[in-house]
Amino acid sequence: MSLSRRDFVNRSTVVGAGVLIAGSAGALASAPGAIAAPVGGEAPAAAGAGTNAAGGAAIGYGPLVPDPAGLLSLPKGFSYKVLNRAGVTRLRTGEFTPSNHDGTSAFEDEHGGNLMVVNHELAGARAKWPYPVPLTEGHVYDPGAAGGCTIVHAKRDGSVEQWVGIAGTATNCAGGVTPWGTWLSGEETEDRAGKNGFTKDHGYVFEVDPFDDDYNRDPRPVKAFGRYAHEAVVVDPKRGHVYLTEDAGNPNGLLYRWTPPAGFTHGRYRLRALAEDAGVLEAFKVFDSHGKFVDDLSRAVQVGTVYGVDWVKVQDRDAKTVSVRKQFKDGEVTRARKLEGMWWGDGGFYFVSSYARSESPLQHDGQVWFFDPNRRTITLKVLLGVNTDTWGDHDNFDGPDNITVSPYGGIVIAEDGEGVSHLFGATEDGLVYPIARNELNIGSADSPEFSEFTGVTFSDDGRTLFANIQTPGIQLAISGPWRRLNEHKRGQGYGA
Repeated sequence: MSLSRRDFVNRSTVVGAGVLIAGSAGALASAPGAIAAPVGGEAPAAAGAGTNAAGGAAIGYGPLVPDPAGLLSLPKGFSYKVLNRAGVTRLRTGEFTPSNHDGTSAFEDEHGGNLMVVNHELAGARAKWPYPVPLTEGHVYDPGAAGGCTIVHAKRDGSVEQWVGIAGTATNCAGGVTPWGTWLSGEETEDRAGKNGFTKDHGYVFEVDPFDDDYNRDPRPVKAFGRYAHEAVVVDPKRGHVYLTEDAGNPNGLLYRWTPPAGFTHGRYRLRALAEDAGVLEAFKVFDSHGKFVDDLSRAVQVGTVYGVDWVKVQDRDAKTVSVRKQFKDGEVTRARKLEGMWWGDGGFYFVSSYARSESPLQHDGQVWFFDPNRRTITLKVLLGVNTDTWGDHDNFDGPDNITVSPYGGIVIAEDGEGVSHLFGATEDGLVYPIARNELNIGSADSPEFSEFTGVTFSDDGRTLFANIQTPGIQLAISGPWRRLNEHKRGQGYGA
């Protein structure tokens, strides 16, 4: 059932518009450059890393200690292990680890190790990539495409084994974990057969099972989820809805909901059996507590802003003639720039709009929203103001991308912004803190460049945080004295 404007306005009246707009005291905010103002108030000066907007005490694990190896700076007491590196480590079949690591999941094996599915965001013609995903026999969708997923087995004894899950897909980006223990990998492209040497259409979601290699044979897209520039995916374990983000521009992308057909039950091997037009695919449309339509999420300028959510049916989900996001006229749906990572937790899901510039009504350097399926609302949890000092302060954050819910409270965010690149956390009480900094300069001394972090995810036991440096393609396992950073108890997502 969708939430009508009248329902939302009536609820706002009953609950109190101030509460709905201001949000709770637990709203996540206050990254350096964050905007975190009360309703009707002025935005405070940017807070320093690890402090709240009111100048509260520092939180987190302390300052980052430079890495003598020049790879990853971490707080004192933390350490990392390189699990694989593109062009250096090898798969069990002998080929080099593919490059451009992106979204990643982690699943505990029966011996206490971790099986991970790693996306490889390789776009365009296969020939341009020195380390594409190998075309392992029986696991190829399109031999002309370079992307896909590898499965990485970090065993309890410390050894690491890797192999191909699926190959021949394109621009595999954020993805998402399912409640039944598989990985959904989306293609962030709309390229059709005949372009870049492709033999098939692309822009789909594929399911990968880390435990069952036979299931990964003969890869088939889940066409019911639509064909567009896919980013992340989450599944509502209670209601069965699947939510998907789209990273696209001209016009900006959309947040989608797929509702399964009557009688459908999620589980292993069920998605492959779906008809191309199974269920209903819809795009979201939001409105404020006065019932006013909001055309773009960048219009929210205060942490705690709450919008009601409605859904509008997609007519041609396979985008046979017109891209899905272009099938809607102005005023029919709500858009956002660079809708990126998502993660299920706390009874709903967090999702990211990485930044907004001239293509959006207002500018920002990152938003994190929370969708509550019970209230059918989204709440702005993190808002990063435009970062004008991407090099001068190594604890300035911008461009949130991949995201995960932490078993220790709050969320952990992979940064894909300007200047230096971080992993950083945000607590339930509106405090942010650095976790790691990429020290690997892939540019030059005169023109330094630091690749984005991707694939942030915790092991099931919470002891290890896995993350990737996308370029050249390095997967890391980070361990240390993790602890809860506030007193509030937090529900852990099924993938955290």
